[in-house]
Amino acid sequence: MKALVMTGKKKLEIDDNYKKPEVKPNEVLVHTAWAGICGTDKALYNGLPGSADAVPPIVLGHENSGVVAAVGSEVEDFKVGDRVSVDPNIYCHKCYYCRTSRPELCEHLDAVGVTRDGGFEEYFTAPEEVVYHVPDNVSLEAAAVIEPISCAMHAVDLLTTHPYQNALIIGDGFEGQLIAQILKARGIREVTLAGTVDEKLENNRKHFGFKIINNMTHPEEVKEDSYNIVVEAVGLPKTQEQAVEAARRGGQVLMFGVGNPDSEFKVNTYKVYQKQLTIQGTFINPYTFEDSIALLQSGDVDPLPLISNVLDFAHVEDFVSGKLGNISKAIVKVAGEEA
Repeated sequence: MKALVMTGKKKLEIDDNYKKPEVKPNEVLVHTAWAGICGTDKALYNGLPGSADAVPPIVLGHENSGVVAAVGSEVEDFKVGDRVSVDPNIYCHKCYYCRTSRPELCEHLDAVGVTRDGGFEEYFTAPEEVVYHVPDNVSLEAAAVIEPISCAMHAVDLLTTHPYQNALIIGDGFEGQLIAQILKARGIREVTLAGTVDEKLENNRKHFGFKIINNMTHPEEVKEDSYNIVVEAVGLPKTQEQAVEAARRGGQVLMFGVGNPDSEFKVNTYKVYQKQLTIQGTFINPYTFEDSIALLQSGDVDPLPLISNVLDFAHVEDFVSGKLGNISKAIVKVAGEEA
């Protein structure tokens, strides 16, 4: 079968004769339809850690959708022909964090498309416990990005939300745009999206009615002490510091953006005290796939207007290496809608 293999740091190679995986008793074999590409894939390509370390040779693609091609002897809830999406994160269920209801912090995390082969191949396997049915009214194209929706969902779950609040999302990347949609679905009265790409910002204003700010050309429009909720979805010290400044008294600051492992930001500890701020980190997506699928099914979240590029295997490296710029979201057409 055909696969896009990461053979080393900054090395992706198309293999037309990659071995088709065998299905273990508790696993599902998925014929891949679509696979998303995200910042984690960029990091792994550049030798940086993701949710776990990716050791080459490995097939990336932790965002994916497809059709069940075979099931193991112990699989009960899936059959050949079912349309599915896969939560990549596989928890050990035994460590301290799993046993204290924080599986996202699992000490032995395994992940499809990170520690085991993922969706950048025609067929991949996953344990039944992380495979989810895709509703009939949700396309496999949209289902390919359930994983990033679920990460945004977990982030919002960590917040205390009320309809009276206003929210600022700093960062117009795919996740920042999704978080804005989810906050709106939660009933937040005013959602502002601040970013640097006019086309993406205008697209969000047009489709979802968000207030928009170009944070590069009009940074003064991000007012200090003004927002009940501030989500930092960039991962840079400058915007992390801006997020703390923008929060009003009693506000919540959610640090979603993935920063460089060596970077730090300055915080005025008196302001944290005086404003009684809550500063919260967020990591991956524990058990938020069902909610994310429900948001897609209802139409409360629509990722399709955010997808700007459909690629094939030959052009994935152009994206993860940075040769392709100004992309809202890129997905890979592996086998198409019917897989």
